[in-house]
Amino acid sequence: MKQIITICSGILFSCIVLSAQQYDVLDIVKADVRKSYGMEGPHRLDEFGTMSKAPAGYKPFYISHYGRHGSRYAWNADTYTFIRDVFKEAEEKDLLTPYGKAFAAKYEAFYLEPYINTGDLVPLGYDQHLAIGTFVYEQFPQVFKGRKKVDALSSVGQRCIVSMGAFNTGLMSGNPKLQVRMQSDHMGMGIIAPPSAPRAIRRTFKGQQDTPQMETPGDFFKRTCNPQEVLDKLFTDSTFLQDRNAAFLDELFELLCGYHNYVKEPLFDDLLTQEQRLKFWEAASYYSFYSDITARYGVIPLLEDIIGKAEASFGDPNRAAHLRFGHDYILEGLVTLLNVNSMGTIPAKPEEAKYWFQNYNIPMAGTLPFVFYKNKQNDILFKVVLNENEATLPDLTPVQGKYYRWSDFRTLTDKILKEHPEVK
Repeated sequence: MKQIITICSGILFSCIVLSAQQYDVLDIVKADVRKSYGMEGPHRLDEFGTMSKAPAGYKPFYISHYGRHGSRYAWNADTYTFIRDVFKEAEEKDLLTPYGKAFAAKYEAFYLEPYINTGDLVPLGYDQHLAIGTFVYEQFPQVFKGRKKVDALSSVGQRCIVSMGAFNTGLMSGNPKLQVRMQSDHMGMGIIAPPSAPRAIRRTFKGQQDTPQMETPGDFFKRTCNPQEVLDKLFTDSTFLQDRNAAFLDELFELLCGYHNYVKEPLFDDLLTQEQRLKFWEAASYYSFYSDITARYGVIPLLEDIIGKAEASFGDPNRAAHLRFGHDYILEGLVTLLNVNSMGTIPAKPEEAKYWFQNYNIPMAGTLPFVFYKNKQNDILFKVVLNENEATLPDLTPVQGKYYRWSDFRTLTDKILKEHPEVK
């Protein structure tokens, strides 16, 4: 009998694991090319979900939020200048294929405005956060009744500051009486983007600087993507690039994904075949996953801030929300640290990473609000909402649906903090 129970338990566990894994992810990306844009792609306003009913007797009263800035131009000017320099060099050496010449001409006509605006929010980025702020108010109007206080903290980047303003404009369109305070300074970077904070306040945690024991992203890319096929489409002889092949292709794929945030026409989409794009996406997603195996511990100051401000707000009837506006690698770190939707799972093989972690879940304007509920006995529940869709926390047992006890979460986070103390 004991053996039967053990076997059944094993089968049940396997079913849970299988249900968490997204084995059809390649079919999903094939069916929707926009998924292949990954972290460089825009958050889609047509993918907002429906919020479920809370357990009986519980009402929402407070929100703690982290959001990535909205759609922007490329964050690094090299994405524009390096690509242009390579095409100029190839043109001077008469190494461009007919297709390469046409591609280079389109690029030359395109690059100047994005280059000048490197890193800046684009109009779509404002619209995204305006819509998200409006959505949050409409879904949880009880939280924002009357003259409630909302504190918003932003990274010092222009794209984050403007995103913060757009989100709060959306909130206040529902209730102009909200007492909204917005702040952006370099001390705040210790919360919003801890690994990028000024050195004097930067903190490091155990495990954060360990080397992942997995295949490197560069080796994974070379093994799976056959990059020479793409180079041969552009250049009659790509040896002039010497050791710049990988860097050029990295910037090129970032361009192919990111320009859709600010250009409607498919200017460069014919460079890659569907199969090539799928491979490049998998390699880019693996790169993000690999980076965050250890880097996730760098967001511990953000987790501490979420916990501290939430618990200080539980007894404050005038507090509605704490909002934070930052960057992709921080949102990604937080999601993987807490294993939201099983995205923090570390698989046995590099090829399996895509079944757990998909970089298109950290889009431009990606968000992770914690929505808190309480009953008349002041028992606290919460849920997390990833990109306006309710998410799971598989390391916790839900009370109902996707609602979890805050006390259980604190047990989990205490364990994380104990296992990854600050390195002095």
